[in-house]
Amino acid sequence: MLPRCRCLDEPYPVPKFSVMAQDVEAFGPQLRNFLSEFDECFSRSEPRENLYRYLVGQFSQVERKSIEPIALQVEGGEVRSMQRFISDVVWDEAGMIKKYHELVANDMGDRAGVLIFDESGIAKKGEDSAGVAKQYCGSLGKVENCQVGVFAAYASPQGYALLDAELYVPNKWFDESYTSRREKCRFPEGLTFKTKPQLAVEILERVEKCETLPFSYVVADSVYGTNQDFIGAIEQRVGLTYLVQVPNDTLCWMQRPSIREKSYKNKGQVKTKKHVPPEEKKSVTVARFAKDLNDVFWYRRRVCEGTKGPVEYEFTKRRVTLSVNGMPGKTVWLIAKRSIEAKPSYSFFISNAPISTRLKTFVWLSGIRWAIEQCFEETKTEIGLDHYEVRKYPGWRHHMFSCMLAHFFLWHMRIRFGEKSAIAYDIAA
Repeated sequence: MLPRCRCLDEPYPVPKFSVMAQDVEAFGPQLRNFLSEFDECFSRSEPRENLYRYLVGQFSQVERKSIEPIALQVEGGEVRSMQRFISDVVWDEAGMIKKYHELVANDMGDRAGVLIFDESGIAKKGEDSAGVAKQYCGSLGKVENCQVGVFAAYASPQGYALLDAELYVPNKWFDESYTSRREKCRFPEGLTFKTKPQLAVEILERVEKCETLPFSYVVADSVYGTNQDFIGAIEQRVGLTYLVQVPNDTLCWMQRPSIREKSYKNKGQVKTKKHVPPEEKKSVTVARFAKDLNDVFWYRRRVCEGTKGPVEYEFTKRRVTLSVNGMPGKTVWLIAKRSIEAKPSYSFFISNAPISTRLKTFVWLSGIRWAIEQCFEETKTEIGLDHYEVRKYPGWRHHMFSCMLAHFFLWHMRIRFGEKSAIAYDIAA
């Protein structure tokens, strides 16, 4: 689990994490003790044992970490029992999430913590898995038959971890023609279509409801940055700062324009409407602003350490007024980032940070999405996040939560034994 890079500078670096093949005494009992925190979330001992066995299988060296190989690998494992555990047994999910967030807060909690939202797609064959559809799959970089989950991660000076996840279910799954599929996949009663940003807001509300995990920043890409439901939910929280990516064609004014009213007749009635007078400068795209900006106003900054050395970009920041349907909207920070090459590529972000915010804070926030990308990479390569073969809606959620637990447990052991400790995680034999 060696990350390709790590965030640098203000206000803190996110630490590296490595897993090495050396023994840590009593790893199995440590895992049992860790999972005992969730005993009250199950009504019987059998699912408690299956949760332990499932995580043991995820830590094992079995090539395919789906239910059947895990059950055959782990002592006491039974395929049908484990299948029922993942897809059919009732979990106290609210209780587990609350307890899990408490554990993350104990090990990683920090007032300057960052919530990071992103989605991850997992390719699937067939049409019977919950929410599967032809849609963009980020891991493949193209439209493919897949399931997509919306995830939240947490980053702090102590580490990073996935916090929560929601399965994105495309709108067509709520058509009448999909009724039988929804029943087979055990969709919960009352489940309705929600956009990815709306699912992210639900996760944000759950994190806050637990009242244990401190954070001051929220970071997300343009899927969320252009959605008013998501941005509005953050702006309602006093003291919460966001940095979200926006498309190149986002319109804005460098100086807030004046607004005038003009009269017009409609069906014999005189009405008025607001408009920006023609003598005012027109709004421009953020891409046009960046390309026209003189080089003297771009600042070269190192954003992370790559495997081949420092990774650098150039940045600039401006206070701008966003254009909303041709009218001036809110005033925010615009942060532009460009690569250092003859024909640079550009990325753009907006933020509600205070006017006094320094460029180095935006540089740091623009690179911290690395933490959730690292979570995806580590849970897929080490834990089997994308190895599941369950079709039911509860099964997807239970598998994802078990992967979060397994990944965080490794962090817990690292934090408990210190940065220089090595962790052995093959305990299935």
